[in-house]
This record gives sequence, C-alpha cells and structure tokens, in this order.
Amino acid sequence: MEFIIKHFKELNTTELYEILKTRAEIFVVEQDCPYQDLDDNDQDAIHIFSYNDKGRVSSCLRVFWKDEKEAIAQIGRVVTLEHGTGLGGRLLHEGVKLATEQFKAKKIYLEAQEYAKGYYAREGFEVVSEPFLEDGIPHVKMEKIIK
Repeated sequence: MEFIIKHFKELNTTELYEILKTRAEIFVVEQDCPYQDLDDNDQDAIHIFSYNDKGRVSSCLRVFWKDEKEAIAQIGRVVTLEHGTGLGGRLLHEGVKLATEQFKAKKIYLEAQEYAKGYYAREGFEVVSEPFLEDGIPHVKMEKIIK
C-alpha cells in the first residue's frame, strides 16, 4: 500500500472529500461522537493518506506545527478503516517520519484516545498527562522526543 503525502492546498476536492468521509465514519458514526471534527488545523497541515482497493481512503492522519518556534510538531486525526492489518502502524510511522525529516521537529505531540495509548507507545510516544475528556472520550497527551 502506498501513502500519499500532500499539504492541504495540494489536495483535490475528491481527496479532501474522501479524507473527511473516512474521519466522519470512524470519529462520528463508529465512535458515536457527535462533535465537530473540523477545527481549522487541516488548512495548515500535511495530510498522509492511503486508498484501499475499493477507492476509499483507508487511512489518514495530519501533521502540523503545534509550536514552530520550539520545533514541536503535532500529529492528529489518526484513523484507519482496516483494523488489525498493520496499516495503522505503518501510517503512524510515516507521520513520525514526516515530522522528523520534513518538519525537523525536536518533539512530536499528540492527544490519544486513552484506549489507543499502546498503539502510540509502539512508535515511541510516552504519556505526559493524566486522562482528560475530549468530546466525551477519555484522552491522554503523549510526546515523542526526537534525538
């Protein structure tokens, strides 16, 4: 599976539609979370996504600056339609690679749903907060220091 990497401004309308459709399917419908997904960070982000053989965006995430001056990148909106296939791990690895190589980040920050912290830990992220509620779902803040 090949990942496509594009800044928001480079996305065509079909790609953007498919990314948002996949995010809504998981974050709103599957997780029964009727909260706003669009948060004005997409426009400043680089998006990594893949298609499955049915023409659907099967995985996506975005990388953007949390604090450019301090060289802290943020990864967010990590989602896959194909659970248990390893796709999510490959996607996250590509996001870390992008933040490290293209952004030259010294630290990568994310807010993980609490149940998924082991997924992020496999890529070197560590929990740096107590659990908190985000849109009614328990989350933790996680960071990865780039050496």
